[in-house]
Amino acid sequence: MAKAIHSMIRVLDEARSVAFYEKAFGLEIADRLDFDDFTLIYMSNSEQEFELELTVNKGRTEPYDLGDGYGHLAVSVADLDAEHARFEAEGLNPRKLVEFAPGGTLVGRFFFVADPDGYQIEVLERSGRFK
Repeated sequence: MAKAIHSMIRVLDEARSVAFYEKAFGLEIADRLDFDDFTLIYMSNSEQEFELELTVNKGRTEPYDLGDGYGHLAVSVADLDAEHARFEAEGLNPRKLVEFAPGGTLVGRFFFVADPDGYQIEVLERSGRFK
């Protein structure tokens, strides 16, 4: 059986992206591999083994075009209201809290936030299928 171990995104500014993921999600640098043309930064926290891989292509000055294919990364939190308030206090500009209840049945509560490169991250309350 396959095991998901990381997801990679390309970022323009290493320090700015690392600071965002540290502040927003408590991720820390687990490893950093520096090569001639690019750097790979693996970030994780004690909540899981899954890592976010930030790829910085050296010499790149133009923001990445995220196109229309990228969806989002999702994380779960125990207290969505507290996290939303913390994001606001940290100046991370979370979007509004949403209760997704098509047909009157609550599927999940969440909000979205964008990282410095425009990647969308869904922050879901831990309940139901969202552990």
